Amino acid sequence: MISNIKRIVFGLLTIGLLSCNSTQKENPTKNTETYSDIKIVGAMKNVMWKGELGASINLDTISNKNGLYGLGPESYLTGELLINEGKSYVSKVISDSTMIVKKQFDVTAPFFVYGNVTDWNEINLPASIKTIQDLENFIDTNTADFKRPFVFKLAGQAISAIIHIQNLPEGTKVSSPDEAHQGQTNYKLKDETVEIVGFFSTEHKGVFTHHDSFLHMHLITADERKMGHLDELEIDNMKLYLPEK
Repeated sequence: MISNIKRIVFGLLTIGLLSCNSTQKENPTKNTETYSDIKIVGAMKNVMWKGELGASINLDTISNKNGLYGLGPESYLTGELLINEGKSYVSKVISDSTMIVKKQFDVTAPFFVYGNVTDWNEINLPASIKTIQDLENFIDTNTADFKRPFVFKLAGQAISAIIHIQNLPEGTKVSSPDEAHQGQTNYKLKDETVEIVGFFSTEHKGVFTHHDSFLHMHLITADERKMGHLDELEIDNMKLYLPEK
């Protein structure tokens, strides 16, 4: 009887040790990924098709602002939001040719995507990369082994760009993309030094990227006087920054 009890105890101890070893083997793999998971609140399609314009998140509630990047529209589509290296910006339409950009964290969004990165790999973009479509293809090809989605950024000279700011009239009901874009104001930029924060995913169309793109990007000029959702881009000399794995 005692012999049988010893066998059972030994068996249980062996299972426990094997379980511990298995856990120890899994953890180093997880720790090799040095950039955090992307966090997504709300969804673009719910704003566009269901009229869910209210607040899904207050940016001030994001606790870890170290190396924080994020983007989305302001609640009720009254502006554009950008977090760039822990600094939060809100842009609003003043007229069809002017805007105002404020530094502000106490602001809400109906959908928002964000993540933290403190270590980057810098890449000189080839001269052949001139447009957003070129950029999308280049990023997709060169990040096949990346954990997706991920945040990236660009810095340098833009020959030209078009950005927009949402400016939905107060009280507007939304049940389609056309209705959601009422009041949207486009701004043309030329020969500007800029920074661009973007998020890449092949799996989040309609969530934080449009149905025809893997990218969602917001641009801010070096003087921080212009900021908005990036629609068109002609690249002159830019560096691409990808999160260090």
